[in-house]
Amino acid sequence: QVHLVESGGGLVQAGGSLRLSCTASGRLVNLIDMGWHRQGPGKEREMVALIFRDDTANYADSVMGRFIISRDFAKNTVYLQMNSVKPEDTGVYYCYARVSVSDDRINTDWGQGTQVTVSS
Repeated sequence: QVHLVESGGGLVQAGGSLRLSCTASGRLVNLIDMGWHRQGPGKEREMVALIFRDDTANYADSVMGRFIISRDFAKNTVYLQMNSVKPEDTGVYYCYARVSVSDDRINTDWGQGTQVTVSS
């Protein structure tokens, strides 16, 4: 099992920037990818960004060109740089890690979430 701790959330004005961090500990030998999901008020949880071991990154269309995901695997840490934030970026941001635990089983662990609030 992987333990994840997020930090960096808070209140930011529209157009500003914020950086989220997520540090993982535990069994990470067969890590597949890490990333971020978010859940806005009254909305379903959605994927924001993810990054694979080879640094390939995927982004939701809504954050493409504004958010940047990066990682420091030596520190088992993933970052989400949020630029030009909008009020619709408000929500709880959850970090996750997917690990292959066997040939036919993948485990996904989640952090406790960090609140991001964008004021207009």
